[in-house]
Amino acid sequence: MTDRITIWHNPSCSTSRKALEAIRAAGHEPEVIRYLDAGWTAEGLGALLAEAGLAPSAALRRKGDLARDLGLLGPEVAEDTILQAMLKHPTLVERPFVRTPRGTVLARPLDRLIGLLARS
Repeated sequence: MTDRITIWHNPSCSTSRKALEAIRAAGHEPEVIRYLDAGWTAEGLGALLAEAGLAPSAALRRKGDLARDLGLLGPEVAEDTILQAMLKHPTLVERPFVRTPRGTVLARPLDRLIGLLARS
């Protein structure tokens, strides 16, 4: 892990905007990845989920109709099925993810991020 902070950001999301503001207010200028534009790779998303200690189902954006329409909400849905859907439809990944030198979190709620932003 580097000293760099990275945020996977959706500027349309208020929580993502607040996370970016909190990072900057703590004196950091993060690398901003607009994942809806960039998309995901299987390796990249898999690593991010592993760093955060989350299964794909725990990072699935359930708000809106897409996850339901794709049949991803049931307990019987395999994690790999959810991951493959996330790769095809980046909007299915909950946001924002933030990687810091102290750890990686899905910063929803935003409180998960605050402890990671303190300067060493």
